[in-house]
Amino acid sequence: MSEPPLSLSQSYHERTKYDPATIMQRGRALDFSQQPQPFKEYKFGTYYDLKPYLENPEAAQSPMGRLSRLLYYSYGLTGVIPQPEQPIYLRSAPSAGGLYPAEVYLVAREDAMLPPGLYNYQVNTHSLCHFWSDHVWSGFEEACLWHPALRATHLALVITAVFYRSAWRYEDRAYRRILLDSGHLLGNIELTAALNDYRAHCIGGFLDESLNQLLYVDRAQEGAICAIALADLLKVDQNLPPTQTALPSPITTNYPSIADGALLSSLHQATQILTAQTTYSNDVPSPAYQDKYNFPFCQKIPTQSPPIDWGPAGQGLAETLHTRRSTRQYTGAAISLEDLTALLDFTYHPQHYAEQALEGHSDFFDLSLIETFIAVSDINGLEAGCYYYAVHAQELRQVRFKQFRAELHYLCLQQELGRDAAALVFHTADLKAAVARYGDRAYRYLHLDAGHLGQRLNLAAIRLHLGVSGIGGFFDNQVNDVLGLPADEAVLYITTLGQPARRR
Repeated sequence: MSEPPLSLSQSYHERTKYDPATIMQRGRALDFSQQPQPFKEYKFGTYYDLKPYLENPEAAQSPMGRLSRLLYYSYGLTGVIPQPEQPIYLRSAPSAGGLYPAEVYLVAREDAMLPPGLYNYQVNTHSLCHFWSDHVWSGFEEACLWHPALRATHLALVITAVFYRSAWRYEDRAYRRILLDSGHLLGNIELTAALNDYRAHCIGGFLDESLNQLLYVDRAQEGAICAIALADLLKVDQNLPPTQTALPSPITTNYPSIADGALLSSLHQATQILTAQTTYSNDVPSPAYQDKYNFPFCQKIPTQSPPIDWGPAGQGLAETLHTRRSTRQYTGAAISLEDLTALLDFTYHPQHYAEQALEGHSDFFDLSLIETFIAVSDINGLEAGCYYYAVHAQELRQVRFKQFRAELHYLCLQQELGRDAAALVFHTADLKAAVARYGDRAYRYLHLDAGHLGQRLNLAAIRLHLGVSGIGGFFDNQVNDVLGLPADEAVLYITTLGQPARRR
């Protein structure tokens, strides 16, 4: 029996894989004169300066102060690295190549604390640009297919992607990184919302064309990726239960030949929801985790861990968000098994942090589709090799015992981070099963969830004084071969962990 045709998202994933035989053909010199600006500018609109609310402790507790802190610690400008071509502006969320493809918009209802309409978060000045003064909430609800959380909330965020910011460097494969970067941002928004008495309700299914038109974006250059309803927890009627986050799109299998350079835009178009064929359910989502693999006769290591202490009122988390930096070099030294289990606990078990006033039910899209494997090079108390992390059972399960440092260096495109890290966390998914459930839009959900998980790993590692850095470039198929991963697990993202080399 012949295999069914690949959907466009599956075809995209295959065609954007890095392979040792073709990687050099992809190489090209970057034209820095064409590097896009990482900020969006408006030539009109009313500006609301958010900086005074950060600087004044009393103002920080006001409604505008809480919103100012939420935006700043989610995506704010936290540092600048001078460069000959143009500076690299560092933010509280990491981004591949420092390109920051995501834009953040605010939608205000008629009875919100701000005048109704549309706002863009101006990262470089930490301000809001009110570029459209009109009553748009009903249109926003319609575009979001009447998501239940929007009935009671007064504010919402929309994350869009400016495609060329990443495609300038990463070409067609950039869509993967755009979604991972947006997932990093989602992780920050969820955590900073909790620190400021909000609850972020993610909305992954929406009418793309309607939402893009509402935001007045150039759909050839920019597109909505995710919406978030901001429930104000200080108002009783906005203390809403978790609800559904993802809706399916069609599966595209009948498509013409697509030239290199057009894959990104073609995939984004294929992942859109264009008609309201499905609606959101009010039912609380069922538990997302299922332990897919239980390898026979494998060693099993329990990973239960005390929660990481984020300090009074989550102050340690705010400090971590502000000082977060991706590690550029590891020493090659070991980390402890206790640190690894603490990282896993914070990343996968948010319910353990409800007592620290963090959200106990994180809004992912569908974590039952995401699997986690860990390549261990040097963790005290754990033999080198590859392990499957069984989230529900809270244990590591042996896949293969071997010292993989040399192979990891190769798999990560000879980046020293892969060689010198103490461990690498691989997030994977069965694309065929994901597409069967959500259509081609599954590709968005998988990478957004992988980026969200990666950001939780990122913040926990920094809190524990470890080094951490994400890797989106790797030899896709060879990862499965070397580590012994099942062939149907497509690698989405790699997070490296280790002892950071201290700069002098």
